Amino acid sequence: MITVDIDKSSGFCFGVKKAIEAASQLLSDGERVYCVGDIVHNEAESTRLNQLGMRIIEHNDLEQLQDGTVLFRAHGEPPATYDKIKASGLKLQDATCPVVLKLQQRIRQAYLEQKTAGGQIVIFGKPGHAEVIGLMGQTEDEAIIIESETDIHLIDAERPVEIFAQTTKDPDKLARLVKLIQTRCHNDVKWHNTTCKQVTGRVPRIKEFAKAYSAVVFVGGKKSSNARVLFDACKQVNPNSFFVSSAEDVRTEWFNPDTSSVGVCGATSTPNWLMEQVANYIRTISMPR
Repeated sequence: MITVDIDKSSGFCFGVKKAIEAASQLLSDGERVYCVGDIVHNEAESTRLNQLGMRIIEHNDLEQLQDGTVLFRAHGEPPATYDKIKASGLKLQDATCPVVLKLQQRIRQAYLEQKTAGGQIVIFGKPGHAEVIGLMGQTEDEAIIIESETDIHLIDAERPVEIFAQTTKDPDKLARLVKLIQTRCHNDVKWHNTTCKQVTGRVPRIKEFAKAYSAVVFVGGKKSSNARVLFDACKQVNPNSFFVSSAEDVRTEWFNPDTSSVGVCGATSTPNWLMEQVANYIRTISMPR
């Protein structure tokens, strides 16, 4: 049989785990729970919680709610969402990741300082991402979002710049972008590596894991930015790496007679139970050796 192992360092980061535990406890207590947006960028885990009674809502649904508890997920929310909750009188369970919460506070302070100095806040992040929307809110939506070199032209080269990063972004790419911005800008450029060490630290670990197996099956949500980063890291060191969202996505043709071992790993938004399902399925389809 093919040896199938699960990466012990994969699975929920502490921010996501905190949000999932908060939702589970509220549901266990019989609360009516409304989560603003997907609680985690993993379809299987979201479905599990929905089946337990949690409802996913959009921001414009808040005004229609009469009772229940509103849950803020780990990605965080802009100040405007807090204002809506306060005005509605609804109960709030704020499960914003502590790392994200601290980043929001830092950006808010920097924005107030740069506004006085005539400077600008730049956020290295994915436009439209839930965390980035929350960070933008700290700057009254005035921050400049950059995701690649092609966005640098959005920065005013004549004004001071202060750069922050979405917590799940690649720190090496952040450093490269900062160098380009420093070359282009004529004023002071301050920058902060605000990527989450628990998240970015998984890249070298998952590379070591992926190198040890004949094939790698990476389990992640299609919407997860972190899943894409970690899967790419696997692919760099092991070309026989495959992305799945569930056991149903696994293909027998990925494994041939030379496949002696398979490593199963996942993103910071991937639940352990889902990786176990995938690993067990691979064990059932592997041929006796």
